[in-house]
Amino acid sequence: MDSTMMDLPLTLDPLFERAETLFADKELVTATATGIERTNYGRWAERTRLLGGALDDLGISASGRVATFAWNTDRHLELYFAAPCSGRVLHTLNIRLFAEQVTYIANHAEDEVIFADRSLLPLLWPLVDTMSTVRHVVVMDDSGGGDAAPEIPDDSRIIDYEDLISAASPASFRVASETQAASMCYTSGTTGEPKGVVYSHRSTYLHTLAAMLVDSAGVCESDVIMPVVPMFHANAWGLAHAAVAAGAKLVNPGPNLAPKPLAELIETERVTVAAGVPTIWMGVLGELEGRDVSSLRAIPCGGSAVPKALSEGYREAVGLPILQAWGMTETSPLCSIAHIRSGQQGLDDDAKADLRTTVGTILPTVEFRICEPDTTNELPRDGESSGELHVRGPYVTGSYYNRPDAADSFTEDGWLRTGDVATCDPNGYIRLVDRTKDLIKSGGEWISSAEVENEIMSHPKVAEAAVVAVASERWMERPMACVVPVEGETITHDELIEYLTPRMARWWLPSATRIIDEVPKTSTGKFSKKTLRDRFADLVVE
Repeated sequence: MDSTMMDLPLTLDPLFERAETLFADKELVTATATGIERTNYGRWAERTRLLGGALDDLGISASGRVATFAWNTDRHLELYFAAPCSGRVLHTLNIRLFAEQVTYIANHAEDEVIFADRSLLPLLWPLVDTMSTVRHVVVMDDSGGGDAAPEIPDDSRIIDYEDLISAASPASFRVASETQAASMCYTSGTTGEPKGVVYSHRSTYLHTLAAMLVDSAGVCESDVIMPVVPMFHANAWGLAHAAVAAGAKLVNPGPNLAPKPLAELIETERVTVAAGVPTIWMGVLGELEGRDVSSLRAIPCGGSAVPKALSEGYREAVGLPILQAWGMTETSPLCSIAHIRSGQQGLDDDAKADLRTTVGTILPTVEFRICEPDTTNELPRDGESSGELHVRGPYVTGSYYNRPDAADSFTEDGWLRTGDVATCDPNGYIRLVDRTKDLIKSGGEWISSAEVENEIMSHPKVAEAAVVAVASERWMERPMACVVPVEGETITHDELIEYLTPRMARWWLPSATRIIDEVPKTSTGKFSKKTLRDRFADLVVE
């Protein structure tokens, strides 16, 4: 028996039109090099339709890839909707990748045009001749016209963004198929070449609704959303789409992601939801003293494990702990979020803090299981049994774009192998033990580098720490701590071991400690343990 429901495609154009018609007066704020710029959804929608017409004028093919090389701005948001709603595919290029990776990705995706912020042109322009399919570079002038603005090359391929849309006619948006590609994003490529994930209109629509669930990020019309997470990183975790769909005020931090300006934006714009990676919030915490940030209701954090000390630091400073979430480029990305369930509200502060170090419970839009390595044998949800985390769902990718080796990342029965080692307790809280490639096997037993890091970072003299495996004459591998001390402090290996000894099994204790100036980061702000492993590849401990 069939239903009597209308069969309408789940596409992004109705979400765009909702903001355009119902919330035309709601603010869009962008922090620029010269100050705060303000517009609203009404003017934004007009410009987005003009941009859709401009893509026609540029001769971008029906499903052409429209690349961006830009910060979080209202113009970038215009591209977020003009490209997919006109039938094209938005492709956000990661500005922090190595030059060779940017070239590889642009060629692999077959980008036809790149929309670039002027401030980023010195990074992009030297690569343009290596990009075989790029015909145009459209420059969005974010410089404010100052003397320090990067020079724009005299080249026929370069077009000014404002000139382009001022000469265009507004487009009518109507996407016929929900399975049509809406956007694509590439993984950061920490091992091997970056892999492309292609999001459909349907998957993006459903992920947008998931971000609006109360037990998720709960994005709603009364919110003021500030995605510090870049718009080139997994679609800004879906917050840009959700803000538009809900009609929420959106605050774009632009290029300056230093702690002080971010803290000022939270205070002056009365931000309610501010989302970013742990390294961002480590810096911002020290800038919140004396500020009125009472508007905040949630501080979503992802990309890497949130140290307990960081989350508790926010709870003590502003009365609001970090809200840890988990997902991947491959999962659009929201999969789970660490809200304290009603049944655990009576726990003491320490027990709640421990729960916040998990990635919480799975969202109703995603399924998960934890399996024995390289099998589909599901492990019990007892909080102890650890295995590889598998997920599936309507906004989880089922393959990679044009990659013959994609099958290696999926199980025989079609689940995504996340590469995360996890446990799940009887209440459904998922705890990430480590990445499979970051586990340390010492004397045949596994050590979680992530758990050791969390304990190290709870030391009051430690600003950042990463734990990696180094060679051992006796145990094959042993953990080594790479520690960044708090400014003005010093810490020794013996001091660290004395602190850690009551907090973990003795055989988990690092065999060596190296003091470093900074933990190297990947393009998305995660700790780059591969860089550290390469740096200390010749070190051998007992």
